[in-house]
Amino acid sequence: MGQLPREQGHFKLHALLDLRCSIQTFIHSSDGNRHAVNTLDIIPYETGSFYVIDRGYLNISRLYALSQSLAFFLIRAKFDLQCRRIYSHPVDRSTSLISNQTIIITGFDQRKDYPEKLRRIKYHDTETNFPFCLSGQQIQAIDFINYL
Repeated sequence: MGQLPREQGHFKLHALLDLRCSIQTFIHSSDGNRHAVNTLDIIPYETGSFYVIDRGYLNISRLYALSQSLAFFLIRAKFDLQCRRIYSHPVDRSTSLISNQTIIITGFDQRKDYPEKLRRIKYHDTETNFPFCLSGQQIQAIDFINYL
């Protein structure tokens, strides 16, 4: 159980959805042997756009390339992400925001791949209590939360 016969193939479909008008702006299909994170290499990033990314796509060098294109990302942080808090921003407790921190990545290879500051935010709702990493120091954390 769980294995496909050799005659059958499988593929992955990757889509980028524009939330302003609910249409797909990018579609790519690949065979099942290609890891999903490789799709980040072929997505045409738009300056000023926000990308909400699954944590399976956490690849520091690819996220840095995304931020260098002047786009912003929000990704669920992995618990083993090596980072150091630089600053804790004030949080409005009347919102679902728990914490809003500026961090730097401290892992040796990862620090070289993403030398800039990131934000780590944590919010609470009825389903989740996960930390997220986001780019864009000038953007309010609660604005990102509203996209979720």
